[in-house]
Amino acid sequence: MIEKDTIRLLRECDAGIKMGISSIDDVMDYVCAEMFRMCLKNCKREHEKLQDRINTLLRQYEDEGKEPNPISKGMSWIKTNLSLAVDNSDQTVADLMTEGCNMGVKSLSKYLNQYRAASEEAKGLCCELISLEEKLAKDIRCYL
Repeated sequence: MIEKDTIRLLRECDAGIKMGISSIDDVMDYVCAEMFRMCLKNCKREHEKLQDRINTLLRQYEDEGKEPNPISKGMSWIKTNLSLAVDNSDQTVADLMTEGCNMGVKSLSKYLNQYRAASEEAKGLCCELISLEEKLAKDIRCYL
């Protein structure tokens, strides 16, 4: 049970990280404030570091990870592009990113509770990802 829950939790973290990195990439060209741009770049870099650690652990379990749900990813892309077509301000970007972070925290917290038998290492990585999402949402509040 521990191994199954560990793999499942790591897969969800992998999918969440991929979704977060993709979302940052989708909005980066619309960001005007240099500090906001740096905040997003730093967050992306931290996500990539965490993704490497998660992928290393997944490989130990001989698992390839998980891609984000294509419907969720498509809906996110459509919402982002429609919102930015109407208003491509830093405020809109911050709003979209904050919403994404909140959804990520909610989903990851659900999976953390669902896969209680996961290894402590996997739970720790999930908690790190939740913290990254919470930190980004807090750091960009001044652009809302």
